[in-house]
Amino acid sequence: MSITLSDLGWSSHFAAQHAANPSCIPFRVTAVHRDRLTGVNADGETPLLTPGRPTGDFAVGDWVLTDPEYRVQHVLARRSLLKRRAAGTGADAQLIAANVDVLFIVSSCNADFNLARLERYLALAHQAGCYPVVVLTQADTCADPSNFAKPAESLAPFLTVLTVNALDVTEIEQVLSWCPAGQTAALVGSSGVGKTTLANAMTGSAEATAGIREDDARGRHTTTSRALHPMRNGGWLVDTPGMRALRLLDAQDGVDEVFSDILELAERCRFADCQHNAEPDCAVQEAITDGSLEPERLDRWWKLRREDQRNSETVAQSRARNKAFGKMVRSVMHEKKSRKRL
Repeated sequence: MSITLSDLGWSSHFAAQHAANPSCIPFRVTAVHRDRLTGVNADGETPLLTPGRPTGDFAVGDWVLTDPEYRVQHVLARRSLLKRRAAGTGADAQLIAANVDVLFIVSSCNADFNLARLERYLALAHQAGCYPVVVLTQADTCADPSNFAKPAESLAPFLTVLTVNALDVTEIEQVLSWCPAGQTAALVGSSGVGKTTLANAMTGSAEATAGIREDDARGRHTTTSRALHPMRNGGWLVDTPGMRALRLLDAQDGVDEVFSDILELAERCRFADCQHNAEPDCAVQEAITDGSLEPERLDRWWKLRREDQRNSETVAQSRARNKAFGKMVRSVMHEKKSRKRL
């Protein structure tokens, strides 16, 4: 099958950057390995070298320019970037995917369904600059899928929520329609929600799938790495490994977008620095009292904001905060010992 750069998602945004280095060869990154990249263009797939740069600086979906020896010389400015804070105690970012137009946030119509997790992925989508679409799989296994769809729809005005049976071709066509030819989608969600089955149906591939545990509806990891695959309708799909923990990074704007209803209420509070706890004339607490805002949603907003602040700290800031906390603890312990002597 012959493809063009336009088929791969090439646009004027990237062409303008290529014009500054016309002798270089454009590739779209389809896979990131430990020591190299795999790129594709109209001539097919090619291994790409990254001399002097770790492959962790690149994301599946990136557009790069190489020399005739297929050594990457430039990474073109991204239109969107999905990232999270890497595991461990460091402050490094882990790149998930680049130049994604639509983020399919996958959950399922069973015990795995979790509003807090959906809000977290919605914040990721907004911060990255992707259009979010919630896909609830295994709709054929429950009595009424709307019992899951309606709570998801309540998270944001005009949020697109699809309930699907991933083995039904007609319903998969509905999902595909949100990412037409030449555009790129990514699938995110925890393990066991049916991402691999959904990806297989969207791409026509036959990757192995793993069952779910009956006690908690959770499954095992099937996808173990990120890769860019062509979809049946001419679009492109980045499938990602299941994420048990998505640690947001530099995502305050995304979090605030997801919880814009709370921010709008906060503008009517008496005090500009209202903490929405026990302050007088707090519009947020008034909304909780009259039932128009659930207290759990306010708690989730505070939790995500605090978490993002911690995750977005540099190593130096984190050490300074821990040092100050340790100093406070030692001071309190010293005071307690002094009181006992008295």
